[in-house]
Amino acid sequence: MASPAPGSSSRASDERGGSGLVPLEEHRAAILRAVRPLPAREVAAVDALGLVLAEPVASRLDLPSFTNSAMDGYAVVAADLAEVPASLPVRGDIRAGATGEQRMAAGECWRIMTGAPVPAGADAIVPVELTDGGTTQVQVREQVEPGNAVRHQGEDLRVGDPLVPAGSLLLAHHLSAIVAAGVETVQAVPRPRLAVLTTGDELVPPGQPLAPGQIVDSNGPMLRALALCADVEVVAVEHVRDDDDLGAVVDRLAESADAVVTSGGVSAGAYEPVKDAYAGGDAVRFVSVAMQPGKPQGFGLVGGRGVPLFALPGNPVSSLVSFQEFVLPALRKLAGRSPELPVLHARVVDGWRSPAGRLQLARVRLARRDGELQVSASGGAGSHILGGLASAQAIAYVPAEQTRVEPGEVLAVRMLPGEIVPDE
Repeated sequence: MASPAPGSSSRASDERGGSGLVPLEEHRAAILRAVRPLPAREVAAVDALGLVLAEPVASRLDLPSFTNSAMDGYAVVAADLAEVPASLPVRGDIRAGATGEQRMAAGECWRIMTGAPVPAGADAIVPVELTDGGTTQVQVREQVEPGNAVRHQGEDLRVGDPLVPAGSLLLAHHLSAIVAAGVETVQAVPRPRLAVLTTGDELVPPGQPLAPGQIVDSNGPMLRALALCADVEVVAVEHVRDDDDLGAVVDRLAESADAVVTSGGVSAGAYEPVKDAYAGGDAVRFVSVAMQPGKPQGFGLVGGRGVPLFALPGNPVSSLVSFQEFVLPALRKLAGRSPELPVLHARVVDGWRSPAGRLQLARVRLARRDGELQVSASGGAGSHILGGLASAQAIAYVPAEQTRVEPGEVLAVRMLPGEIVPDE
């Protein structure tokens, strides 16, 4: 039997028998209720790739904008080919891009190239393959019907015809049609701008030597990369020490960012700078989510613009799964996209343990065998274990009431950002 949809569970109790753990989907729903799509703005059509269209686009040109040839050949009057073979004088060449108006009379022809304007008086194109290719006189071997290989002005689109509806995610083929239709700018939801803030005296920037008790700040690069995978603009990646004024830093970042994500400083112990910065107020709410890893979470609207602040735990795996479950859906909503992420189902190859009372988000590897997607554990369950994270391809969801994953059962899984579903 397949596991339920990711995050679906009733309010859970923790391992010690206490209550008050918030189900994952409840915390995510609260975030999504607070987040609104960014206001649309005018964007050059050529720069709108990956944006969501806020207003429908209509054609501003007839397409084609002039009657032209669909192939290389000869522009003729079809009636002149009532008897074939037929010999016709060639008045000259019409190339693609020719701007002068050409005319012809019955009994003659023009040699014409694909995309070139059809001369006035012609009603068909004879493909060059049906001729001897003459340049001053051409022999035509077969008849053609009126309209053959002629693309008439406006046969694709007329001025004002609908082209791309509002709500469309603009891809390369949309942009081709939009630009060809004479549309220079569109109203679209911009990419969210994200600021990343890591916390903790123990963190050292990548590439610098480590003293005893220090670790490399891997969360900053990881969160930046996750945002870039989501087509989000990263405007800042900064670090604050435990005694810095974190609230002031967040407010500064919120002036130029549409969302701020922090890592670390949200647990129950001492020296928790994110929790300390917002203690006693109601701007940011800190909760314990019934998930493993990633239990401590915080969220609120900060700064004068009410910018979403995502306060994630500091352990790398916890930060990763928290970004995927809470930050990514919200960023997608900010961008005008659906917050829902694709869910797959895979059969378990090897079993593992799962914590009681909490939805487990297990790092896993995937393979496809005999047409079926299969899943196996990647590394240990600890939120600090990076070796298993490096080899993982997806997150598998083990329901909160389940304490053991057995071989042969089917779990819901989501691919990690940038990963692709494996082939057979």
